[in-house]
Amino acid sequence: MPNFNSDFKIYCLEAVPNLQQNYNSTILPSLEKLALQYGITNVYQTCDSIESFESNINTLLYEDRNFHEYEIIYLVVEGQGNQIKIDNYNYSLEEIAEIFEGKLKGKQLHFANTMQLNLDAETAQYFIDVTGTTAVSGYRYPAPILSTILDNLFFSLCYDDDNVIRITEALYKKQYALAKTMGFTLYY
Repeated sequence: MPNFNSDFKIYCLEAVPNLQQNYNSTILPSLEKLALQYGITNVYQTCDSIESFESNINTLLYEDRNFHEYEIIYLVVEGQGNQIKIDNYNYSLEEIAEIFEGKLKGKQLHFANTMQLNLDAETAQYFIDVTGTTAVSGYRYPAPILSTILDNLFFSLCYDDDNVIRITEALYKKQYALAKTMGFTLYY
């Protein structure tokens, strides 16, 4: 039986090709399962440009009265290394850090494996320092499957514990082969 904790929420922002066209998200069923199986409340939004990305983040930051309850910002965007791709443009994590500057205190930022997250220590620390986030996580290696299995396990572990080292150890213990193959990584 899920333990419903109204103080733990996930905000998911997915980059889509065009907001004006219907888009069948592969992430929505996973978010529904997350709510039903683990009792984790989540909000799903889409963006198709850096402007709509910023607009969604600003709405979350300045208009959502429950912002303090969002523990994790879950980004489903394409990219690799230090770059995310929205509307066929690449944005560095340093540029994204400026958007979030000082606004993510107490939050974790998690990338789905649609982005191969492989940062050097300096870039990771810069992002954490500028945004105020407690951790940045994601996957280093591309995989033919979407990371939702590991994402949901990670979110459920975050729901139960706030120690990033124990969370990472538990994730690897429960899904070692998949976590190793996809290169789950967490910077804090």
